[in-house]
Amino acid sequence: MDILNELSTKDRHIGRSLFAMSRKQETRDHLFAKIMVRSAIKLFLLLLFLGYMMLWFMMPTKLYFEHWLPKIRANSKSTYFGQQGSTMLIYTFPILFIATLGCIYLHLGKKHGDHNVEGVPTSKLKQPVMVKGPFGIVSWMELSFLTMFVVLLAWSTTSYLNGMFTHIDQMASRSGLLVWEAKLEMSGLTLGLVGNICLAFLFFPVTRGSSVLRLIGLSSEASIKYHIWVGHIAMTIFTAHGLCYLVFWAKTEQLSQVLKWGKIEVSNIAGEIGLVCGLGMWATSLPQIRRKLFELFYYTHHLYILFIVFFVFHVGFSYACIMLPGFYLFLIDRYLRFLQSQQRVSLVAARILPCQTVELNFCKSPEVNHGPRSIIFVNVPAISKLQWHPFTITSNSNMDTDKLSMVVKSEGRWSSDLYQKLSSPLPMDGFQVSIEGPYGPPASTHLLRHDILVLLSGGSGITPFISIIRELLFKASSGSSTWIPHILLICAFKKSIDLAMLELILPVSGTTVDISCLQLQIEAYVTREKGADEDNHKPLQTVWFKPNAIDAPVSAILGPNSWLCLGLIISSSFVMFLLLIAILSRYHNSNMVYASSATAGFYMLFMCLAIAMTANATFLWNKKQNRKRLRQIRNMDTPPVWFNNGDRELESLPYQSLLQATNVHYGERPDLKKILFERKEISVGVIASGPREMRQEVAAICSSGLADNLQFESISFTW
Repeated sequence: MDILNELSTKDRHIGRSLFAMSRKQETRDHLFAKIMVRSAIKLFLLLLFLGYMMLWFMMPTKLYFEHWLPKIRANSKSTYFGQQGSTMLIYTFPILFIATLGCIYLHLGKKHGDHNVEGVPTSKLKQPVMVKGPFGIVSWMELSFLTMFVVLLAWSTTSYLNGMFTHIDQMASRSGLLVWEAKLEMSGLTLGLVGNICLAFLFFPVTRGSSVLRLIGLSSEASIKYHIWVGHIAMTIFTAHGLCYLVFWAKTEQLSQVLKWGKIEVSNIAGEIGLVCGLGMWATSLPQIRRKLFELFYYTHHLYILFIVFFVFHVGFSYACIMLPGFYLFLIDRYLRFLQSQQRVSLVAARILPCQTVELNFCKSPEVNHGPRSIIFVNVPAISKLQWHPFTITSNSNMDTDKLSMVVKSEGRWSSDLYQKLSSPLPMDGFQVSIEGPYGPPASTHLLRHDILVLLSGGSGITPFISIIRELLFKASSGSSTWIPHILLICAFKKSIDLAMLELILPVSGTTVDISCLQLQIEAYVTREKGADEDNHKPLQTVWFKPNAIDAPVSAILGPNSWLCLGLIISSSFVMFLLLIAILSRYHNSNMVYASSATAGFYMLFMCLAIAMTANATFLWNKKQNRKRLRQIRNMDTPPVWFNNGDRELESLPYQSLLQATNVHYGERPDLKKILFERKEISVGVIASGPREMRQEVAAICSSGLADNLQFESISFTW
């Protein structure tokens, strides 16, 4: 019997082993199938995108207008979609299809932990080539794409002018115009057509949750400068477009055209109203005004709504479909952000630093994953109901599964008011805060590709590095990575009291990791003081907030399967939009004739309705799924474990380890050339964050060609 029992036990062990092996094989096969599907999707998206870009280069040609476009319109002619049917098929559908399919691609990558779609700053093409100037820090890759975009505009301009000037003499004689007057009119028309190309690309960089940006390895915060570049070019062209027509009307005694609102043709006055709105945004977005009068810039920029509405009235909805894809995706993203902003989030505590800095700590849902350098937008109604400000997330989603932290330093009126309210001795029962985000790349694999990581910061620019150090600290303490680079943090502060920000590097109480497991060296420079001021060594203070029944943890607006939900919203809303257009077109053909502007107004209303209905339905469904978990969090009677005894003990081992890793230099600035050039035999990743001048200096050193081992990356917010 013992032998039989032993054999049966062995059989069970063998069976379990075979079962485990089969499960592992199934997992590997499933993973391989996902990789193959993603590869096929990626190849198809690449081919579709190349075809779409080729279309832009063919647009101004005679071949496109005389052969391709008539055939497309003849084959896509429909009673239900009218003239704009072919335009939506050519320009709108491909991009929305790419965005939807891209959501599926990103969802599959999220499921098996592949984030290689994120940009990895290891290529020489991503090294800076231009450091100073109106464009800021520009890499070789950015310069290449900027050059291609300018070439597209130049090619379109010359092609349009060449086609229009071919028979300009006959056209001038038929219209009773001088040749130069006819050329001026055609030049104005050409500028309008070329400006629409800029408008088609203008909204992609500011769509924060865009799958299109993620597919090409960009994040919204890093793409703001592209929006600025395209915006400047677009407004320059549109201004020249308007001036050409004003001069033409004045010279030909047709100034009455200024007030023309055509029922079928182009509406001139609508274009003029849109241009005035654009000029208002353009003027206040200039760096000299934006940096000194941010609120004026912020509020004026909401004129984009009137700008787009009157642009559509000006050219008609059919032609506006050329720029519709970027704006359509932006509109979806903006409405989802609006839904998220209506929810009050649960602010648990704030840590007050003596250097006019505060750390806000929120509860978050475990499914919210954010990588180093991710950002959130914060609104505090007690200070301003309209202002939203971006801040870097300093917590780590691996270490802090139920916590999200951010740091705010008093450097403006809004942040100073926030600090004063939180540091006030008066008791506070609650503090209402709303959040949009988080946004940013979830992956940090490129941080591990160097022998040493040099982090250069000035002032509050240290905040992005807190999350980077915590991410590497987690990898080092958990053993999830076989290689962790040596970290050299160079931080410059004006006063010694600002050194308190270094304490934020340490994980808060409740975590068990020790910073000593990380190869961390901190070189802190206090530039305006000759020695330490003992009066500045004040402990951190913690402010607690009572839980509120209507507060909720920070959660993903579309739940854990956010990419799938976004793809569903894009596709279903566009289908609903087409159905509404079909109904109106059918009623239009059967009963009455609408003016062009009225039809455009109906179509814009339908687009907003379709997006609002599908987004609301998806949002409410996800809210219902999360309700049980939210109720459990709201019923917590005690603070989370990560903030019990939130005031750190100065004798603790992590704090002592941080002190041992820190060297403070008073009355001097870091010698950046010496720091960066003394390690020529190893791979050095250089990340700079802080004032523009400091980042430009570091970029100039890395791009000088004296050290090929330096890989530069800049962190900045152009707000």
